[in-house]
Amino acid sequence: MENSKASKVKLGVFVTLGIALFIVGIYFIGQKQRLFSSTFRIKAIYKDINGLQVGNNVRFAGIDVGTVDNIEIINDTSVQVDVLIDKDVKKFIKKDAVASIGSEGLMGNKLVNLSSGTPAQPIIENNDFIKTIDGNNIEQILSSVKIVADNAAVITGDLAEVINNVKNGNGSIGKLFMDSTMAGDLSSTMSNLKSGTKGLDENMEAAKHNFLLKGYFNKKEKEEEKKREEAAKAKKEAEK
Repeated sequence: MENSKASKVKLGVFVTLGIALFIVGIYFIGQKQRLFSSTFRIKAIYKDINGLQVGNNVRFAGIDVGTVDNIEIINDTSVQVDVLIDKDVKKFIKKDAVASIGSEGLMGNKLVNLSSGTPAQPIIENNDFIKTIDGNNIEQILSSVKIVADNAAVITGDLAEVINNVKNGNGSIGKLFMDSTMAGDLSSTMSNLKSGTKGLDENMEAAKHNFLLKGYFNKKEKEEEKKREEAAKAKKEAEK
């Protein structure tokens, strides 16, 4: 008899715990799906929802304010997404607000991001259609940004390696900057080059005054002057 009573007590406790867990589960599921809170519905049309699913979150200003309630294919180029949003948030969302599809992190679930719109615009109403940004565009932008960041990292690494080689005197440029002997030789070479150029100029000037070559240089100067006169004359005729 006592065993029978103990069994009934255990069964009663087990059933009670099961019912309690069931109620708690229903409550949390209902909270996630906004079953027990006051909500309003807005709709959006996309060309591609990029993996968005019913039950995914809707975010406003970084806060989860609703869920995706229904997804329906309208035609071969349009998909309608219905979302349920907490009624308390309605006053912050304007008629010109925009709904875009994003991700929770790089590899997270898809979600709908809502912008607030222009303050001067009227508040959005229940069952209104909201403007959208196609999900593929967002993904392409993020992909492009990642490629640019990767390329910048590679360039930065290469630049750091070049600077390190220069600092350590490795390679031609490093030796040029860090090797004092090579720098001295280069300075000497430049000085010699300047001296040679100066000497050449002096020799040319002396040759112009030499009576044997004077006629040649005078002839060259006349030819150059004639060319300049012809060019000036052609320019005047063109302007007329």
